Amino acid sequence: MDLDQLAGQTLVAGYPAGPAPKALRAALAADALAGAILFKRNVGTPAETAAALATLREGAPGPTPLLCVDQEGGRVARLGPPVLALPPMRRLGERDDPALTRRLGAELGRQLAAIGFTMDFAPVLDVDTNPANPVIGDRSFGRSPERVIRHGGAFAEGLLTGGVLPCGKHFPGHGDTDLDSHLALPTLRHDAARLEAVELAPFRALAARLPALMTAHVVYEALDPAVPATLSRAVVTGLLREQLGYDGVVISDDLEMKAVAEGWGVVEGAVAAIEAGCDLLLVCSDLDACFQAREALARRADRDVAFRARLEEAAGRVRALRAKAPSRAVAPDALEATLASDEARALETLLEEAA
Repeated sequence: MDLDQLAGQTLVAGYPAGPAPKALRAALAADALAGAILFKRNVGTPAETAAALATLREGAPGPTPLLCVDQEGGRVARLGPPVLALPPMRRLGERDDPALTRRLGAELGRQLAAIGFTMDFAPVLDVDTNPANPVIGDRSFGRSPERVIRHGGAFAEGLLTGGVLPCGKHFPGHGDTDLDSHLALPTLRHDAARLEAVELAPFRALAARLPALMTAHVVYEALDPAVPATLSRAVVTGLLREQLGYDGVVISDDLEMKAVAEGWGVVEGAVAAIEAGCDLLLVCSDLDACFQAREALARRADRDVAFRARLEEAAGRVRALRAKAPSRAVAPDALEATLASDEARALETLLEEAA
């Protein structure tokens, strides 16, 4: 594996509306990217989405690429009907039936896997403690850590049962911010005791059950007042790896979000995130920026032995994760029936009755 391939193992790319660019397909076929993420602009009918994902898998050597989506439910759902439509996670928390939450996760996971996805960036493990939070709110299972733990764990277990990898987010907690990290860099000023009791509690409780965790582009003054968690060695390595003992894959939130892009840029942010201890980096729309980040990571690894070792560690974790998620896509002529299962209809009825 050359350095470009090594660096590529730590990157997931998004792309603009329309068919997947030739450069993206070529990079996946050359094992020079870890995977791709699709947004609403990239999906159509289930059959069209399945065909797009099949194109991304085509010719890829080694483990199946990570084919990712944000399908949380509520306002964060890239795929519409006939894929199972989930309410905001707050409503599941209010119903407080973890068995139902698990069933919903399992059916959603089964449907996503049938279409060809291998990873869902869910569940949200943020505790909803700030009514003015513009970005989390009803995406959270609730205002108490205990409720988030019950339902976050159940939903993640369901996704795994259904056949896709879950990813808990946004470590170490984005629930009490008053800024949207897509648009600006939020800061949390809670002391360490408060962070431990509230924000960190779901991650501490569920880390051992989750194959991946996503970091928050948020500054936590009590942990590292200088940089957001994604770029902080104190947070990613010191807290998550060493104190919590987490050995899964640590994924950055999108490096194109303004919380990182305006202060560091995608390229500098990518290098800093790997140095901090992240394993997999998201660059969700600008394919050229993703390739520039790959080049910067390779250049740094070429001249810095310690950085190369860190990159190799990250790539190894990502490849092991990919090996846990082989494609379970069904044949095109079976997809419609797969999505219209008896379990899907039963769950839709339960949700309608509770609405």
